[in-house]
Amino acid sequence: MIRRLLSALVTFAAVAGCSVNPVTGKSEITFVGEATEIEMGEQNYAPMQQSQGGEYDIDPELTEYVQGVGNKLAAVSDRPLPYEFVVLNNSVPNAWALPGGKIAINRGLLTELDSEAELAAVLGHEIVHAAARHSARQMERGMLMQGLVLATAIATSDSDYGRVAVGGANFAGQLLTLKYSRGAELEADQYGMKYMSKAGYDPKGAVSLQETFVRLSEGQRSDWLSGLFASHPPSQERVDANVATLATLPPGGEPGIEPYKEALERTEEVLPAYEAYDEGRKALAEKNSQLALAKAEEAIAILPQEAHFYALRGDARLIDEQYDMAVTNFDNAIERRDDFFYYWLQRGRAHERLGNEDSAVRDLQKSIEYLPTAPAHFTLGNIAAKRGDRAAAIQHYQVVAGGEGEIAEAARASLVRLDLAQNPGAYLLTRCDPASNGELVVSIKNNTSVPVADVRLSVQVRDSAGVPRRMDRRLTGTIDAGEVVSVPTGLGPYTAGSACPVEITGARVAR
Repeated sequence: MIRRLLSALVTFAAVAGCSVNPVTGKSEITFVGEATEIEMGEQNYAPMQQSQGGEYDIDPELTEYVQGVGNKLAAVSDRPLPYEFVVLNNSVPNAWALPGGKIAINRGLLTELDSEAELAAVLGHEIVHAAARHSARQMERGMLMQGLVLATAIATSDSDYGRVAVGGANFAGQLLTLKYSRGAELEADQYGMKYMSKAGYDPKGAVSLQETFVRLSEGQRSDWLSGLFASHPPSQERVDANVATLATLPPGGEPGIEPYKEALERTEEVLPAYEAYDEGRKALAEKNSQLALAKAEEAIAILPQEAHFYALRGDARLIDEQYDMAVTNFDNAIERRDDFFYYWLQRGRAHERLGNEDSAVRDLQKSIEYLPTAPAHFTLGNIAAKRGDRAAAIQHYQVVAGGEGEIAEAARASLVRLDLAQNPGAYLLTRCDPASNGELVVSIKNNTSVPVADVRLSVQVRDSAGVPRRMDRRLTGTIDAGEVVSVPTGLGPYTAGSACPVEITGARVAR
């Protein structure tokens, strides 16, 4: 298996071609063509939006304004791509670009900017990341890293919305936290300023923006450190480089201070509601459901149209095990917005607690259509196991079991309990070694998180005369999670490196 995986990685590298970067004019190695690059962005754009809070639909005029600024910059870019721009309902100051020109900016960053020129600086920077293939290289790098990590694992044989995602959305989300290289950031700043100038904006906005970012980074504001600065680290070097670029551009351009204030007016008005909501989310993370409820009520009183606020109230009811009330609150959220995965996920989990399995399954499956998540698959696995549908339960648990965290650990344990008796060899690893006298010794590792018992194994080797000899043994006692036991077989001779002639024929989870 290692050989096949490494071969695939080598093949991946071998198909790389040399091309000219349309932004910088430099020759560079590319792993994927433009069509694949665009497809990568299109496939990940919708789930990435879901995992980052969904679209900011309370103020559609603001989204239209941002899209207008983005389109002006895209029109003067060096690479025609199907650019798209969306505002996300997230208070963390952040912006990102996927391959193929799929760009997002958070509500939390927009409220920190002072002018249309600064917005143009942010969007121009992200456009360059897409146009110059920086985003694509991030994904290529991530794909290679993922493959190499898998190869290493095999060789050794050994509610943030985004954190619950599984599959492609989780992979793409992790890539957004990878820091761009120093060269990529400087290129994005430089060419983004050129795009600003061509589109009629004052490129001084890019200088003031980076100066602000440096001050904020020195202040160690946690929301910035977890947002834009995670992938776009600011530095005085970038400020100085922007000043140098500014000197090469024609003077003038529109700062757009008043138009920006006008575009942000509605969002600024309701900012206290989102501040209360964020405080409620923090309280919920600390298991303070009463404070979370109070903050949800405060937010709803200011902005009753916002679905997120009802979901916060529903989550607080879930913690308090008031499942009927939780369902009502998620109903309210879905009435206001029915295309966000989280509301369906949480209502499905509340229905499952109430024993409304059919309703739970419908809601959980609906949530997966928008964003596959570990909680949804795990809960569906539990329902399937309860109904005696072993195959469906295993399928759901397997989706989750490869991840990290409490739910993944629970899924692995559930999977073992459900599947160990039928497939013991998938969970108990074996290794063969010769003793000093040539006798075959079998080591068995319990590669699960639960203790197992009644392990049965079958061994067949040929003796020195070439006669087949077989041993079937049932081990007494329990093998704890991660424990390795050695079993002398009395068979041989066995030569190190030969095929391991052992089959695990049975086992059960120790009660």
